Amino acid sequence: MADSKVRLQKFLAESGVASRRKSEELIADGKVKVNGKVASIGDKVDPKRDTVTVSGKKIVKRKEFTYILLHKPRGFITTMSDEMDRKCVAELIKDVPVRVYPVGRLDRESEGMLLFTNDGEFANAMTHPTKHVPKTYRVTVRPSITEDQITQLTTGIIIDDRKTAPAQVRVITKEEGRVVLEIILYEGRNRQIRKMCEAVGLEVARLKRTAIGSIKLGMLAQGSWRELSEDEVRKLMIAADMDRKKK
Repeated sequence: MADSKVRLQKFLAESGVASRRKSEELIADGKVKVNGKVASIGDKVDPKRDTVTVSGKKIVKRKEFTYILLHKPRGFITTMSDEMDRKCVAELIKDVPVRVYPVGRLDRESEGMLLFTNDGEFANAMTHPTKHVPKTYRVTVRPSITEDQITQLTTGIIIDDRKTAPAQVRVITKEEGRVVLEIILYEGRNRQIRKMCEAVGLEVARLKRTAIGSIKLGMLAQGSWRELSEDEVRKLMIAADMDRKKK
């Protein structure tokens, strides 16, 4: 008889609670119980038989997932709530009929494409450093750029004591005092492009994410969102080499 049990963090991720990594933190913090007993990392559950709770709330595995693309404007932080009462992206998706959370992040002064979902496994695949899902940015830098700087950005730069993965960099437009670049990253470190540019003496005047994988932001208005199509979700899953089919 086939084993119907799955790892607890996988169950939580697929139930839309959080990413696998965050689910592991919830388990480690003692907030997750299985059949009334505090769970441990490595525990497995049978979704059909076991009762799982997080902070006292019963978790039911979702059968359908939601995938949202938001055009994030500048000035919003990537969080669903903020103790300092700053503008956060939750305000922009408050009319989404189900609870979703951001996939990765864009810093406050960055703009462009930001995904949201309640599919924890999908979110983990999009952000995990081993998956290398390409993310495309349109970056305006000052004052100008040399071939040597482009080579450094392309081949990798030491930031935070670790070399960045190779990137694609090309000049879109170049005029006196400013250059517009297209930069494609295959990893997602905190404020990576800003730190890379700073390391080679460039000032980032504007940073906009325009695509994730083959899915483009397109003409979606700032502050607006739309659902991803099944085909778009499938393409992103293929880019992340996910080993499950969309439910």
